[in-house]
Amino acid sequence: MGHRDGSGPGSTVGDVGTAGAEGLGTTGRGRAWVGVSGWSYRSWRGDFYPAGLRQADELAYAAERMTSVELNGSFYSLQRPSSYRTWRDATPARFPLAVKGGRYITHMLRLRDPGTALANFFASGVLALGDRLGPILWQLPETLPFDPDLVGAFTALLPRTTAAAAESASGHSDRLPAERALTTAELDVPVLHALEPRHASFDSEEARSFLAERGLCTVVADSAGRWPTMRDETGPFRYVRLHGERELYRGGYSPQALEAWAGRIREWTAEGLDVYVYFDNDADGRAPYDAMALIGLLA
Repeated sequence: MGHRDGSGPGSTVGDVGTAGAEGLGTTGRGRAWVGVSGWSYRSWRGDFYPAGLRQADELAYAAERMTSVELNGSFYSLQRPSSYRTWRDATPARFPLAVKGGRYITHMLRLRDPGTALANFFASGVLALGDRLGPILWQLPETLPFDPDLVGAFTALLPRTTAAAAESASGHSDRLPAERALTTAELDVPVLHALEPRHASFDSEEARSFLAERGLCTVVADSAGRWPTMRDETGPFRYVRLHGERELYRGGYSPQALEAWAGRIREWTAEGLDVYVYFDNDADGRAPYDAMALIGLLA
């Protein structure tokens, strides 16, 4: 079903205005940043994206209607500094771009000896985002159980500032030629990390305490019952991924579900926590409409 005017059911239409640049919230409280996981989907063209819109303009179009976007191409392969600069320039100031960590680290190495791979990831251009850099998302495979030694060694290597990320990037391997590497940071700001575990063993007091001690945010994921939702006590911010209410990656969120999530987000921001929310129910093209609808409820 198409909504070629960009006004899907339950959505708000047009620019998010000041909220897009500043997040949703009030002075002195936490802010909510709401968007989609990825933006380059063929099925969105001629529906969410107007017919004839250049693919190069899709991120800017989405950024006018949301308050954040999660970059997911970085999960599949190392990107280029020029790509990150293009994405930065397509978005307004203070528009956070979350970056999904590489699956080579999480799914192939399974967090084992990730030092060089982490250096390659950060050297691939992440630092080119500058003040647009949002949290780094590390999605774990559902077959990877909680192992404090393994997870502890991995989290110890995660840079917590862009200066530390630049230092890590300087150790990149020949897999990333020097002309494709960015190993300097224009400014030194904190780097936030969020972990999305999918094994039930992470849904325990031991794992929560372990991650909280290390300042790592545990993602609250809605996956139509496929994976544990996880509780939200860890980390200095909240990160939510909405993969589907009734079916994984498909279908839209009901008005009742969106209002429930809005209520939960309001509670977090009232506690002074920043909240990053990304819709991943992209298969039927509902993610952008649900994101705009949630923004409307929070605004």
